[in-house]
Amino acid sequence: MRTAAKVVVTLAAGALAVYLPFTLGPGNLTLYTLMGLAAIVAIGLSLLMGFAGQISLGQGAFYALGAYVVGILATPADLFPKGRGLDPLLALVAAPLACALVAAVLGVPLLRLRGHYLAFATLALHLIALALIFTWESWTGGQIGLIGIPPLEVAGRTVTGEWHAAVVWGIAVVTLLIGLSLVASRAGRALRAIATSETAAAAAGINVAGYKLQLFVFSAALAGLAGGMYAYLLQYLSPDAFPLIVSITFVVMVAVGGMGSLYGAVLGAVAITWLQDRLQQLGTRQELLGFDLPVQAPQVFSIGVFGAILIGVMLFFPRGLLPGLQELARRARRGRLGTLAASR
Repeated sequence: MRTAAKVVVTLAAGALAVYLPFTLGPGNLTLYTLMGLAAIVAIGLSLLMGFAGQISLGQGAFYALGAYVVGILATPADLFPKGRGLDPLLALVAAPLACALVAAVLGVPLLRLRGHYLAFATLALHLIALALIFTWESWTGGQIGLIGIPPLEVAGRTVTGEWHAAVVWGIAVVTLLIGLSLVASRAGRALRAIATSETAAAAAGINVAGYKLQLFVFSAALAGLAGGMYAYLLQYLSPDAFPLIVSITFVVMVAVGGMGSLYGAVLGAVAITWLQDRLQQLGTRQELLGFDLPVQAPQVFSIGVFGAILIGVMLFFPRGLLPGLQELARRARRGRLGTLAASR
């Protein structure tokens, strides 16, 4: 009964999230779409970090790969020499498949690493992706970028504006439901055992390496899908759209929401995306508190604030902000009940 109620509440909140774009103005619509895209990536990363115990700083690489797969496949050849002019929906389907394939190949050697070794190795994926984007100019447009990406089109209907945002949040809701189903399944119990102790899980007959690789592939596919939708949002791609801070931001979202907490991942994605937008606006001001701001102020503000958030969460809420607040609420409730019982 409790699970059914959770599903009903999730569906109701999801329906509201899908409807909300039709009530927003153009200024807030793009921000709301970016929140949905971040939520898709954060859900997959939360599963990977919370259950497989794998800290990946390379989700931005899969995000970029998904975007460029869509850009290359969907752009007509008369606008981009390497463009294939494929149906936009088929190009979108190809994005997560390509990312899953790359993750399956790279995951076998990468997931043998542990701790900060894995974090640095996945961070290198993002650096390699940026280097390839700059180097393969004939395929990516290099620094100039890939121009002429058509909008997403489904059954002859162009999906832009509020419809694009609604589709993004629809995908986010479906992703959340899949994640919740996975956590509640037999595989989810195996993943919880792996998160508790890999040695004990392996002794119980659980294929630890197999589950970790599957989660790595799944999270990469979600990042690629979000990247594909991002390409249709921008309709233009360049390396500037995928700086290194993107991968770090995804990790901050999961850390804030709580590793392994799928609802927390969505809330973390929404909160950090909103904060990033506010910092961007603050950094573009000519001066702050009487001091002239440099051109790099938006990036400096983002790195500094996100670093401080990550340190604060790790120190005071190691399980994440949402689980930490829930634990504080439970303690406060038990404290009140104890006080009432003592007074009687």
